Amino acid sequence: MRRFVMLAAASLALASPALAACPDETEVAAMAGALSSGRIAEPFSPPLTMADAECARDRLAPLLAQHFGRAVGYKVGAAGEATQRRYGLPGPVWGVLFASALQTRSGATVALTPALAGLSVEADLLVRVRDAGINRAGRDHVALLRHLDQVIPFIELPRAGVARVPDGIALVSVNVSSRLGVVGRAIPVRADADFAARLGSMVVTFHDDDRQIARETGATLLGHPLNALAYLVEALAKEGKQLKAGDIVSLGGFAPSVPAVAGHRYEQRYEGLGAETISVSVRFR
Repeated sequence: MRRFVMLAAASLALASPALAACPDETEVAAMAGALSSGRIAEPFSPPLTMADAECARDRLAPLLAQHFGRAVGYKVGAAGEATQRRYGLPGPVWGVLFASALQTRSGATVALTPALAGLSVEADLLVRVRDAGINRAGRDHVALLRHLDQVIPFIELPRAGVARVPDGIALVSVNVSSRLGVVGRAIPVRADADFAARLGSMVVTFHDDDRQIARETGATLLGHPLNALAYLVEALAKEGKQLKAGDIVSLGGFAPSVPAVAGHRYEQRYEGLGAETISVSVRFR
């Protein structure tokens, strides 16, 4: 434990943003411990502003990377209206995505160990950045596609790790609950109007065993999945950050997450993106 606290202090010294208000470093280290171990923590001491929550996220991310693997990109949260209403947010938010989100392949079985207590399942989608030109592509969908090389089927497995997440500020403060994920076979990107249209109109269905629990279209994510990417580029720029080649971006949940249940199999299908239905699945024990 002493070694963890020393590592936490060193990471915080390097990563702490220069903001006046932020959760105490001891609180952030304790939160990192809870998120990585499966313990349930209390939210950071209120009241927090969104700036405080963003500071907590930026301090928390390097500590989580010690357990979840290096940062591999970003996660857009609350990209759908239902999630925004749930957390009282006017728009999307973002967190850091770790290597742990990419390590489980479609069809795998995940053991719900004590460290994964409270894990959830969420229908999602990833893209991979081809080059840094994405930061200057604006909001045109075909222009954005020119700087991507893969679309990747993805089931996110988030874990809040706190007793309650009352609002969007608390959600941001715990790095938008980023934890694990399940990836399917990557789809090469075509930078043309047809591929862009398919992303927007595809039908995404989510199944718990044989029961369909969600049916949405690509337009659920801010009107088009690539709008979530454009949002992220703009949000990062405000903090002096940029996407780079190889970054992975989670574009957001098509429907609210559901609890992972042992013995259940979850499958997500994308209809209309390709010539055949594309799917990704995971089972829990």
